[in-house]
Amino acid sequence: MQTWIIYAIISMIFAGLTSVLAKYGLQNISADFGLGIRTTVIFVIITAVNLVGAKYKEFANLTTLQVTLLIASGITTTLSWIFYYRAMKDGLVSYVAAIDKASIIITLLLSFFLLKEPMTPKIIVGASLIFMGMIVLIWK
Repeated sequence: MQTWIIYAIISMIFAGLTSVLAKYGLQNISADFGLGIRTTVIFVIITAVNLVGAKYKEFANLTTLQVTLLIASGITTTLSWIFYYRAMKDGLVSYVAAIDKASIIITLLLSFFLLKEPMTPKIIVGASLIFMGMIVLIWK
């Protein structure tokens, strides 16, 4: 199995744990405060990984475009997390997480049009099933 697939599976497992742990952790506090705690922990861990691994030396390799895109990614991540935590605070984790994961459809569309990645029948069917699953969950 390719390394990236293993990483993706590990990511999936931790992402699943994250939502349930956060839902319990948000009891009696606001979603924004809970997200602040989570983000602080992320910052400390990622900073340590970059310092210990001497990855900070890669700073010289960055272009202006890369910095701009990474900052934009940070902004969109922040907005996503704010609304995800607010939705999770008030809603059912199973619904919120499933709707949030339907973001794969946005990712696929952008990867086809901006990154010129191949659009295969397999991907189209998979994305359609994800979209239909989201519709089933939010349909009243």
